[in-house]
Amino acid sequence: MKKYILLILKLIAAIMMLQTLFFKFTGAQESIDLFTKIAGSNEAYMRIGTGVFELIASILLFTPKKTWLGALLTTGLMTGAIMSHLTILGIEHDGDGGTLFICAIITFISGIILLIFNRKSIPIVGNKL
Repeated sequence: MKKYILLILKLIAAIMMLQTLFFKFTGAQESIDLFTKIAGSNEAYMRIGTGVFELIASILLFTPKKTWLGALLTTGLMTGAIMSHLTILGIEHDGDGGTLFICAIITFISGIILLIFNRKSIPIVGNKL
């Protein structure tokens, strides 16, 4: 049962992150507007960079012995997304009803749970947790 729950959490996190990549990598206007509010003239670097890290995190979530790293990266990325919503964008962005914010929260929680369940795999500190 635990193995299926962890698989579902990986799928949730990966799907949430991967579904935004098309918009980030193709330069969709919604994505450009969002990252311009966050990063100003550095919008393209932050938009593409975030997309690359989300792609890497999604792959690592399904890589045995590196799931912890994918979960850590996911948690870090979603912390940035949540903080951006709370400090710059607002919970509701561009009339989305808070959908992006809620997706970030769900992905963050999935990442935290995966990190907790894979904590013993973390080099150096894993044996002490």
